[in-house]
Amino acid sequence: MKPFQVILYYYYAPIENTEVYRDEHHLFCVENNLLGRIIIAPEGLNGTVSGTPEACEAYMNYVRSDERFKDVQFKVDYHDEIAFQKLHVRVKDEIVNSDLNVNPLVRTGKHLEPSELKKMMQDPDVVLVDMRSDYEHEVGKFKGAITFDMHNLRELPDHVHEIEHLKDKKIVTYCTGGIKCEKASAYLLEKGFTDVYQLHGGIIRYGLEEGGEDFDGKCYVFDNRITVDVNQVNPTVISRCYICNDSCDRMINCANAECNTHVPVCHKCGEEMEGACSPECKAHPNKRVYDGTGYYVSNSNHYNPLQGMKSLKKTLKKLKLAAKA
Repeated sequence: MKPFQVILYYYYAPIENTEVYRDEHHLFCVENNLLGRIIIAPEGLNGTVSGTPEACEAYMNYVRSDERFKDVQFKVDYHDEIAFQKLHVRVKDEIVNSDLNVNPLVRTGKHLEPSELKKMMQDPDVVLVDMRSDYEHEVGKFKGAITFDMHNLRELPDHVHEIEHLKDKKIVTYCTGGIKCEKASAYLLEKGFTDVYQLHGGIIRYGLEEGGEDFDGKCYVFDNRITVDVNQVNPTVISRCYICNDSCDRMINCANAECNTHVPVCHKCGEEMEGACSPECKAHPNKRVYDGTGYYVSNSNHYNPLQGMKSLKKTLKKLKLAAKA
């Protein structure tokens, strides 16, 4: 068993005091040596967290101890090291950027368990639709799935016309962990699709519980692993090196910080190009040092990793003063 865990989750539930909850949440992660990315929004939680099994177990218990999130589903994987280099707990307007103006708590596609999907994929009336970004499905997707040339979920309205002719079919949406499909499937229902499903827990859960059969390639993830194996039954490679065009399922971010494009690049080309996707990027003055992984810590956008602790200490101080008064 590998020594560290990576846990992926989301949950839609109203959060009123997002700043206060962010501060408390952040402090718990710091005290338990957890790293990762967590988004807190008025509509709920979304996170990927990594640490020791004991720390991750404590975190899952902490989240579920809140009545609002007692039913949250965690996808647990193992890794040789902590899958992040920093901790970010941020407050945002949405837990997944979409601008689709839908509320999954009101209406969304029918949840489909991994075992149910495995059976439904044999049905000729079932159509799988990938709701992830283009660079994600380039390296891996379900066999026969429809994909869109979109960079994020906000672009979905520009592509719905591509599946208009399938409104009489059973539409099954899928994504990495399930979060995008909550809104994507709701949006399809708004647009007149009537028989809409979503893979509950996403690709990751399907791989963990059903062996990933008929998922071609690898699954793109948003931590320093970049991609993970899903299919333990009939794996294959569908992507090709961006530079030499050889078969390749190894993804990198371009070393040029101003490019940062996500592309498959084989080890040989990665070394020769110093992690860059083109000669121009290799010669760029903002090219980052390539360490062989193609993963770089994103800019913090002025985020202060101690902000949550400082805010929480101020809040506790005010509460103590109020109690004495």
